[in-house]
Parts: sequence; structure tokens; C-alpha cells
Amino acid sequence: MSFSLLSDYDIHLFKSGKHYKLYEKLGSHVVDNDGQKGTYFAVWAPNAEKVSVIGDFNGWNKTSHELNPRWDQSGIWETFIPEIGNGEVYKYFIKSNTGEELEKADPFALMWEKPPKTASIVWDTYYEWSDKNWMDIRQDKNSLDSAYSVYEVHLGSWKRDPADNDRRLSYREIARDLVPYVKEMGFTHVELMPIMHHPYEPSWGYQITGYFAASSIFGNPQDLMFLIEELHKNEIGVILDWVPSHFPGDATGLFRFDGTALYEHENPHEGYHPDWKSYIFNYGRFEVRSFLISNALFWLDRFHVDGLRVDAVASMLYRDYSRNEGEWIPNIHGGRENLEVISLLKEINEEVYASYPGTQTIAEESTAFPGVSRPTFSGGLGFGMKWMMGWMNDTLAYFEKDAAFRKFHQKDITFSTVYAFTENFMLPLSHDEVVYGKGSLLDKMPGDDWQKFANLRLLYTYMFTHPGAKLLFMGGEFGQKAEWDFKNSLDWHELENPLNKGMAELVKGLNNIYKTEESLTLNQFSHTAFQWIDTMDEENSILFYKRQTETEEVYIVLNMTPVPRDSYQLGVDKAGTYQELLNSDDGHFGGSGISNGSFKAKKAPYHGLDYSVIIDLPPLAGVIFKRK
Repeated sequence: MSFSLLSDYDIHLFKSGKHYKLYEKLGSHVVDNDGQKGTYFAVWAPNAEKVSVIGDFNGWNKTSHELNPRWDQSGIWETFIPEIGNGEVYKYFIKSNTGEELEKADPFALMWEKPPKTASIVWDTYYEWSDKNWMDIRQDKNSLDSAYSVYEVHLGSWKRDPADNDRRLSYREIARDLVPYVKEMGFTHVELMPIMHHPYEPSWGYQITGYFAASSIFGNPQDLMFLIEELHKNEIGVILDWVPSHFPGDATGLFRFDGTALYEHENPHEGYHPDWKSYIFNYGRFEVRSFLISNALFWLDRFHVDGLRVDAVASMLYRDYSRNEGEWIPNIHGGRENLEVISLLKEINEEVYASYPGTQTIAEESTAFPGVSRPTFSGGLGFGMKWMMGWMNDTLAYFEKDAAFRKFHQKDITFSTVYAFTENFMLPLSHDEVVYGKGSLLDKMPGDDWQKFANLRLLYTYMFTHPGAKLLFMGGEFGQKAEWDFKNSLDWHELENPLNKGMAELVKGLNNIYKTEESLTLNQFSHTAFQWIDTMDEENSILFYKRQTETEEVYIVLNMTPVPRDSYQLGVDKAGTYQELLNSDDGHFGGSGISNGSFKAKKAPYHGLDYSVIIDLPPLAGVIFKRK
């Protein structure tokens, strides 16, 4: 065959694990071959004896359109087929060198058929983008010193057709409602749970078969680009959930792609994930590294996304993750760390930040692995942020307790600041906390209906004033009562309830304060921006702290009990008039309406500070105030 998109240099990069744009070379591409339009196919199958393209165009004939093996021992097979183009449905027929016959979808396909169908579709990622304004400013909007309030969304259940709950909305239909809603609520970013092609909906997208394809359940790639563009036009960043930790064993997917363990390990002690009954990438194989790095960069390149949240990093970092003694293989030094993963994650992060300035990578990592969000030049993994799982666990455990017993657990809620500045932490109240019988966030709160809402408003006030970025899963922003169900729309009708409506208004208010008060964003990952003023009033379960810059302070006091505290004294730095910025007990939020408005500080030393104020602390509420 004379036509090829692959140069000798491409092959060199691919075989050395350094090809970062494989999606431009492998897969299916509509091309002009010396004046003849058609599609070029290229696939990596080094242990195949024969490879052919089968599809509607040839009646799924296994012998009519065979691929040619390249002469360079790269294991890549390629061919050009004239007169077929976008929309053509196809698979690869692979006869393994062991005689096994397989029908495989294209690992680099840009589009797949809707499940339960499993074939690839010839497509492209051409799009006339009109989000230049966002791309020009995102380096500021997406920086670590900016407000970073993330709304986590599962596209299949955020909202469905009101007339037919079984019908999922398309990317374009979702854009019509999601974009103005997120803007109104004040979130700065949307994080989409995996939208890469996945055949099994109950996996929520975490069992991916088409790593380079947007899920066709909601439309084609350009439809997803439209959604992202509309978010960008409204200055909302987009983070994609990315899953390089494992893939399913579907017969048409990556598993034993050419009849051998190609993308995964042969040994199940290295290549099989016991938790998810899926397969682990062979991170030490150069061609697989090229695949994964290319995939990470693909979404930043072709889809203009602003960040990747990398799923299950802990499971990647440790060879003994979820394994008993004798069920895992140590590294070359006899340790449990996966050295190949460590080097790969560093390389991905370095390339992301070098090639796509203004983007972020965020690790879901639940262990004490050091330096996850520290630069690679100082020995870190190079992520921009890390989920603060310890904060999430401790906070929910505390708030689930009856208020009468919280005085015995004051140190549990303050412990997070002991390690809060060891990483660039994001505080996650994610989908994982509202599934599998855990109940909704509201349902976790103790007390009667009013107290449940008050407790959740208090929790959010604490969250939005605690150091770090924020993430809240959809439905939590209005206090949905039911646990999340991926098969159904959120319970939007609950917004007719004043308490749910008030919850949404509170989150809107917290987002606004987070975005406008520099004390809450500048140096939000540094100990210099936070100070406990009083944690010792355990009897009343009251916490008092401040967030600060060099020039101003914002004070936060939390009353963790349903008992109002009248005329409560609080130390402040300066004389003058102070103003409530937000009171979670405000009647507008569904509270009892105890408020302070503005109040003056007097020369009365307290809490080690020169001045103090006297305010009324509302029940189960947080008060944010600052000097005028």
C-alpha cells in the first residue's frame, strides 16, 4: 500500500511511548489519496496473523478488505479504502496468531454505535469553535488563585424529557437548560462524569470501551463540542472525568485485543482489578503509554476542555490495592508502589501543562501518597489539585451526629486543617456519597425536617469557607431528599418546596461570596490564608475562624447546635463597623431569620485580639462577616 498517515518518526515515537497525538494517525480518517476520497484505517495488533475491515460497505465480509502489516515491526496494520466516509459503520476482523477469530471495535474510533450495538463509526472532530474569548482568559479563570466551585453532573440523569423519563436529553438539549442554570447558581465549573463511550449504563461511564469517542447516547462529537462551547461562552469551565485506571472485558473492546494481553497484563495479579472486575492497563508498555497520554491530550485538544479529573489514582499507584498477601507482584525494588504509573502520571501532567496552558488536572486520590499536587521538578506527581477525601469523610461523620453529641467531637471537625495545606485540595461532596444506600446529603443530616435543612446549610457554609476548591454533586445544591438514581431525572419539583428553594438560594449566595471575596480565594491552598480564632468552646459546639489576605479578613462563626446563642462575644482584629455577608439562618434560605445586619467592634480584647463584637448566633447556622 502506498498511502499512510504514519511516518517513520511516528513509529519511533509510538514504540518509545512518546507519541502524544496518536489519534491523528491511528483509527479511521477520511482523506484525499491523490485525488481519490476514501478512508484510511490503521490499527495496532502485533500478534495478529490477519486483519481486515468489515462493515456495512462490504456486507461484513472478512476477506474483501484486508489491512497490510507495516514493514517496520511496529505491529500496526493499515489500508486505504476508497469511496467510504463519515457515517460508515465498521469493525476490525482479527485472526490471532493462535488461530482465534475476533471482531473488535476501533480503539481510536471517534464515534460508536449506540449501545447495545458495538460497532465503530467513521467520523471526524471538525468544529468551527467560537469560544476564543474564554480560551483567552481561562488561564486566569482556571487558576489556583481563582474561585473554583465545581458542579458535578451525570448527563444521563441531570434532567430527562419531562414528558418521558425514559428519554435522555441530547447534548444540545442539555445545553439549553444546564448552561443558564449553572450560571444562575454561580458555579465556576462543570465536571462531567465520564462521557467517553461506555456500553453499560449502570457503570455511570466508569467502564469505558471507546476512549476517543464521546458517548453517542447523547449525540455526536460536535454536539458535545456545542455543549462545551456554550458553557465557555458563559465563562464556565469544563472538567471531564477521565478513567485510565481500568477497562472492561467486553468482547469488542480493548480486552485481549489481538488475542493476547495487548493493553493489559497477562498476569491477573497485575492486570485484573478485583473491585471493578475489569482490566488494568500495562503502564510499562510503551505503546500503551502512547495510547493513554494521547487520550488525555485528545480531550484538551479537540474538545477544548479545561481540565481532567483522574479517577481512582490510588488504585493505580499501589500494586497491592485491594489485594491480599500473595495476590500482587512487588516492583523491582520489592515495594508496593507502581513505578510505571508514577512515571506515567508525571509525564501526562507535564505534557498537559506544557501544551495546554490554563488547564488543570485533578486527582481522586485517597491515600497519603506524598506530593500528588506538587510539581514534578520537586518530586511530586504534578497534578494541579487533589480531592480531600479525609475532609469529606470526617465532615460527613461529624454532621451525621446528633447535635447534642457534637461537643465530644470538636477535634474531628477541626482535624482537616492539620494537613489541609500539604496538597492543593478540592473539597468533594461527590456522587459517591449519595449512592448504594448511603442516602442523600440531606438524608444524612439529623433532626426533623427543618433541622435537616439547617444542618445542610451549615455544612455548605463550612465547606465554602474552608480552604480549598469546592465540588458539589448535582441535586445537593437544592437538598434533594432521595438518593441519586442514574435512571431518573433529578427531583426538580422539589424546588417548589420553600426549604429546597432556600437551599438553592444559599448555594447561590455562597458561590457569589466565594467568587467576590479575595480572602476566600487568594492563597486558598496556603496556611497564610486561614487562621483558627477559637476552637475551644466545645460545650456550645461553636467554631470561629477567619480567612485573610494581606489587606483584609473575612470572619466565619459556626453554631453546630439548634440552640441560639444570644449576645455571643467574638474577637476581631480592628475597630469599625462590621457587616454580615451571609447568614445561613436567613429566612430567604429557609432559616428562622435571626440576623445581625451591621454591628460595631469595641476596644474589648477577646480571643487574643484587640477588639471584639457581640452578635446573636442563630441555631444550626453559619455567619460570615467582615469589616466595612
